[in-house]
Amino acid sequence: MLTNRQLLLLQLTVNDFIESAQPVGSKQLSQKQEAPFSSATIRNELAELEEMGYLEKTHTSSGRVPSEKGYRFYVDHLLKPEKLKTEDSFQLRSIFQDKIVEMEELIRKSATILSDLTNYTSILLGPDTTLHAVKRFSIVPLDEKTAVAIIVTDNGRVENRLFNVPEGFTASDIEKMVNILNERLVGTPLVQLQQILLKETKMILERHIHHASELYTAFQRAISIEPEERLFFGGKMNMMKQPEFNDVQKMKTFFELIEKGVPAKTFFQDDLAGIHVRIGSENNNNAMEDYSVITATYSAGEQMAGSIAIIGPKRMDYARVITLLDLVSSGLSSELARLTIGGGSAGRKEH
Repeated sequence: MLTNRQLLLLQLTVNDFIESAQPVGSKQLSQKQEAPFSSATIRNELAELEEMGYLEKTHTSSGRVPSEKGYRFYVDHLLKPEKLKTEDSFQLRSIFQDKIVEMEELIRKSATILSDLTNYTSILLGPDTTLHAVKRFSIVPLDEKTAVAIIVTDNGRVENRLFNVPEGFTASDIEKMVNILNERLVGTPLVQLQQILLKETKMILERHIHHASELYTAFQRAISIEPEERLFFGGKMNMMKQPEFNDVQKMKTFFELIEKGVPAKTFFQDDLAGIHVRIGSENNNNAMEDYSVITATYSAGEQMAGSIAIIGPKRMDYARVITLLDLVSSGLSSELARLTIGGGSAGRKEH
């Protein structure tokens, strides 16, 4: 159990190290109004905190820096909410004042502004759009051999897929197919489309269209839609501004991590709603042991959700990042709900 004085000195040490990136000594703390103790007293308390594992020394004669245990205790028990400056609040609100009508554009802008405001790297995991349902099918012949299948979803997303039209099929055959598809498949989630397409339409198409199996096969191949992980990055180069990462090998490891298409679970491990903080080894990934990751969730309509992550050094400004993530996640949820209800074009994707 830490004493009140130890709690105060731990908090001041973490705050100073976050701000300066320099080890914190007893003399430095004794000059603070909040710590009216002698240098000797503070030195003894810092030694106690080190012995308990909350602080550590980088060199024998240096001041002390927080350990992972110290950061964890600070985040869980000592963190105070940060009030944003007026200009930061204005920049944050600008994301949602422009009334953007595309989901992906809104998510990308959020990632960029978050990285600008924190000087860290931001990652937004877009919602799994395969949970959207089909609202309308169209097939537009481009010439005798090719056509484009157009799927409009219930939130306005548009999927365009080119496919080859087998020889001998007429515009009338394609029109019959479109009518059958719309009759049978409207309301089907994209992720279930292949399964329902086979179950509900194949036999009916063969009953109404001569040699329909060839057309069906070409169409089925074209509209194969797999669940996707869409990661949007902001401020990939920001980590180079942090003194912890002057080490070339550390920077190389970081850039390899974010550039090689790693799975989203590398950054997002929490399925529960709310804000989560993982520090160093808590990330369960050796490449992330020098980083802290703070994540938040947001909703995108009734059935979909996405996540936001800020990646920074373990010395990151936790209070500021948590405040920003809280505001952005709630703002994104509100705007994406507006897009869904309004049936706007929430993320076009063409192939």
